[in-house]
Amino acid sequence: MRIYGPNGTNLGTPAAFIRRTGPSSFALPDAASAAESRPAVALKASANIDALLAMQGIEEDPVERRRRSVQRGKRALDVLGDLKMGLLSGNFDTGTISRLREAAANLKSSSGDPGLDNVLSEIELRVEVELAKAGQF
Repeated sequence: MRIYGPNGTNLGTPAAFIRRTGPSSFALPDAASAAESRPAVALKASANIDALLAMQGIEEDPVERRRRSVQRGKRALDVLGDLKMGLLSGNFDTGTISRLREAAANLKSSSGDPGLDNVLSEIELRVEVELAKAGQF
């Protein structure tokens, strides 16, 4: 995907050389005006970070949070199914263990629905049991 415009990815292109033939208008500032200097550009970046942190604090829609929790539960069950099929067929894949660890980490957040949270905690317990078993291999 290419992005064109003022925020594009043209940072690596060299700037055109401008040749000026008149007298230079450059002058050093007075010592009094040096004390009244403008804040650094980093403050602008920190304002952007503050905006991102503020957006994270906004509550998301409960329906959306529940939908994401259901998806995380389904992914964890899929990985458990892959582990079962791998063990039954004798083709144990170590990549499945890393996917199990990832699924266990994703199941920790709350969905806001007590029934769904109970089911997700049971799935999480099963994933952690399988991870403990895999540690013996």
